Amino acid sequence: MPSRDIRTIRRGALAAALAILAATAPVAAGPLAVGPQYDTTHVYLDPADVDRFVTSFTATFGGASTPQIVVTVTPTPSRTTSQLVMTPVGTLSVFGYETPVPYPFGEERTGYLVTDLDEAVAAAREAGAWVLVAPFDDPIGRDAVVTWPGGIDMQFYWHTTPPDYPALATVPENRVYISPDAADEFVAHFLAFSGGRLVEDDPDASGAEIGRDGTYRRVRLESRFGRMVVLVTDGHLPYPFGREVTGYEVAALDDTLAKAAATGATVLAGPVSADGRRTAMVEFPGGYIAEVHGPDGGAKPGQ
Repeated sequence: MPSRDIRTIRRGALAAALAILAATAPVAAGPLAVGPQYDTTHVYLDPADVDRFVTSFTATFGGASTPQIVVTVTPTPSRTTSQLVMTPVGTLSVFGYETPVPYPFGEERTGYLVTDLDEAVAAAREAGAWVLVAPFDDPIGRDAVVTWPGGIDMQFYWHTTPPDYPALATVPENRVYISPDAADEFVAHFLAFSGGRLVEDDPDASGAEIGRDGTYRRVRLESRFGRMVVLVTDGHLPYPFGREVTGYEVAALDDTLAKAAATGATVLAGPVSADGRRTAMVEFPGGYIAEVHGPDGGAKPGQ
């Protein structure tokens, strides 16, 4: 079947699913998301690696870290260092556990700040998510963890005192690798929850983006929570693809990679050119792996 016919069928099926969910989804009292600068990638490291990682990451992208504290951020006993790393290209919550990490923490990809935690949990459940960790108190607010079709875990959080972070220079991509068996269900349910939009559904994206020959299906989403790229694959992925959860956009990729290398990071794959961008996979001290991309040729960041 020609690829354009496959694309038409998939778009039709996804549109039908979205229409059904839109008719049945709960109506929130207001936007649940606050903004992409408040949505953090969760980074779990050995405590001995935290300082090296933060130094390398901020030297590569700019920004700074909040002071490190030692806290309990789970509903059961645990102890971790915790700090927020704010950069122009995205925000990180960095944890260095001094005790074993209670299940299922460490499996969640991101933390999304929401305007009302109970409302967000109810809306996610109605949109097809399961609640893995029911709402609980932390030192500065409340949290919960949910999982979406395809096994995609994320944390919601709410602060007693609303935070105020500067806007990002570029919005990072939440990179979701998922089976074809769950892709349409995940996309439809997450869009119903987030109030987002389908930006692109490309069944013929270049396999070079994920270290392979041929093509694969790539879906791009946007919402008030930020950007998401859904990478639909058969799971035959060369290392390190699939180990990253976030992609960072920069103005000059080569300059960024040079800064990363100078502070202990390693380029694991790329750069390669595809879809109007150049992209590379980078491992920072401590083992955190990220996709980093910049414009290819005359394209500008964000295109």
